[in-house]
Amino acid sequence: MMITTENEIAFGVLQIAATQTTDIASFQKLRKEIPNYVSLTDADWEPSITRNGEPMWHQIVRNVKSHHEEDGNFINSGYLEHIPRVGYKATKLGLKYLNTK
Repeated sequence: MMITTENEIAFGVLQIAATQTTDIASFQKLRKEIPNYVSLTDADWEPSITRNGEPMWHQIVRNVKSHHEEDGNFINSGYLEHIPRVGYKATKLGLKYLNTK
């Protein structure tokens, strides 16, 4: 069963952040809005093994920060900035990238 990639989720995060006047998407907003921006699979909705009571895709949203040092990660690429305990902020580079898609 296929799970949505971290970059597909991160692109949704960037899209949602870009709709906010502050360019910041809170984790609460992301949990509400990601399904409207990303075609989540059945596997994405499976319960998380490590976080009881939440679907796997919530973990993938957090993995954007966890994997920030990896090539291709939206934080590493300069498209998103992690705001601790709040969510993610779209950067100027991220907004420019979004406009090319």
